[in-house]
Amino acid sequence: MSESEKTTHFGYQTVDVEEKAERVRGVFDSDANSYDIMNDLMSFGIHRLWKHIAVDLAGVRSGMKVLDLASGTGDLASRFAGLVGPEGEVVMSDINLAMLEEGRKRMVDEGHAGNIDYMQIDAESIPFPDNSFHVVTIGFGLRNVTDKEKALREMYRVLKPGGRALVLEFSKPTSKPLEKLYDFYSFKALPLMGKFIAKDADSYRYLAESIRMHPDQETLKQMMMDAGFERCDVHNLTGGIVAIHRGFKF
Repeated sequence: MSESEKTTHFGYQTVDVEEKAERVRGVFDSDANSYDIMNDLMSFGIHRLWKHIAVDLAGVRSGMKVLDLASGTGDLASRFAGLVGPEGEVVMSDINLAMLEEGRKRMVDEGHAGNIDYMQIDAESIPFPDNSFHVVTIGFGLRNVTDKEKALREMYRVLKPGGRALVLEFSKPTSKPLEKLYDFYSFKALPLMGKFIAKDADSYRYLAESIRMHPDQETLKQMMMDAGFERCDVHNLTGGIVAIHRGFKF
């Protein structure tokens, strides 16, 4: 194995491949309790609209089986549980147990039961057979995955023929003025908000850096096609600050 294959990025830092998952876990362990509050503050609440659009594009219907990777506190999983009904199933998953526990508490508080399961899952190694799910989603999680290509191949593998996968993720603004404004906000405002609200400036500095290191829209679209997905499309939201990538398995 070459040196480049042994290392990856953690924000702007170069770290050992084995180290990245542990460091990402540490970020979300520290932020689990404040995650929802910070999401609202950082996006001015717009993340709710982004997720609403993602749910619409997922096309989830009654009786379907859905896998939600990197569920966090369950924004997408909660919506899916309401859509699949008692005959369907939603697997709410995260690599981080602290986040998964916060999500489980929320699902119980919202009255979701009987059609939702909770699992600690690494997106690079999904513990389900081929052709298991009608829909697979990952929201604001792919940029934290060490081997993104492997995760996309796993998402494709567990999809049923005719199924679709959605990647909801921060992306690249489509205009230079917006990109400059977004850079200022990300690298100046976000760490300050993290420092004073979540008491954790470093995690939010990592957030900004990880967004910049994530593939742009066209690169990620090609990665999905390379993983086997067909009819891939990209939906830019808020000027490309966020994008939804969708691909199908036939």
